[in-house]
Amino acid sequence: KLSALFVWSTSSFLPTGQSAFIFGTLTYFIIVFCNSLVVLTIAVSKRLHRPMFLLLINLPISDILGASGFFPQLVFSILTQNRIISTSACITQAFLIHLYGAGNLLILSVMAYDRYIAICNPLKYNTIMTSNFVIRIISLIWLLDFVVITLLFALTLRFNICRTDIEDLYCNNPSFQKLSCGDNRVSNYYGIFITCMLNGGSLLIIAYTYAQILRTCVMNNNTDSRKKAFQTCGTHLVVFLVLQINSAFTIISHRFQNVSPFLRRACGVSILIFPPLLDPIIYGLKTKELKKSIITFLKRQVGPTK
Repeated sequence: KLSALFVWSTSSFLPTGQSAFIFGTLTYFIIVFCNSLVVLTIAVSKRLHRPMFLLLINLPISDILGASGFFPQLVFSILTQNRIISTSACITQAFLIHLYGAGNLLILSVMAYDRYIAICNPLKYNTIMTSNFVIRIISLIWLLDFVVITLLFALTLRFNICRTDIEDLYCNNPSFQKLSCGDNRVSNYYGIFITCMLNGGSLLIIAYTYAQILRTCVMNNNTDSRKKAFQTCGTHLVVFLVLQINSAFTIISHRFQNVSPFLRRACGVSILIFPPLLDPIIYGLKTKELKKSIITFLKRQVGPTK
């Protein structure tokens, strides 16, 4: 069934030249390095082994998955000017990218809930956000993410592939649906359903928790606590909105013929560039404890050995 070699359509914008190759390679290196630094810092710093940071560590892991699904293939295509991608590579790329997108929405939603409990119910925080509860939540996030995306591709890839031109700069489920020659209405409806559930559900969680946080901050007379809460939630909201708006537009735009292909590709690529780049910078610089731990970790690694 899936023996075709896929090719980036001639209408797709594929960057060319040495500068594009350097940009892609450097961007991927920065993403992997910065996100790995956050993961390693939280992993080795015992004082960061708290619910907030145990949840946060999942965000850079997800970002690395998404970047690794996109950049290596892009850089290889730029270097060789080869528009062909194998079936297995295309499916793997699409699976990792969708796993990253859905995973980030789930992780950011749980992180918003964590901040809601910490700010609105601080006396109950240690009772609610126990280590066992956090571990169960993290396990549930990744299990749900894996099952939802696996079912999505199982429904799409059960049909023969009749066409081989990929319209976007990377493989994804909407592209597979356009390439299949069977009746993919079930896959299409399921894709719309999980898009509404993930994007809509995460939006409702963020809206509710942030409304409660805002109310609590306004009523709080402690200026320092209010400033810290706004700073933490403000950066979280920026990360969420960048991912939410671009991912929703990219997925929905595939279902409308009059949407500019260039705009769709630009938004699709931005999902894989900006959140993975911004997440470690925002959380690393804005979260004082994490920032100090990162500096300490780097000093230990590059410091002189005696």
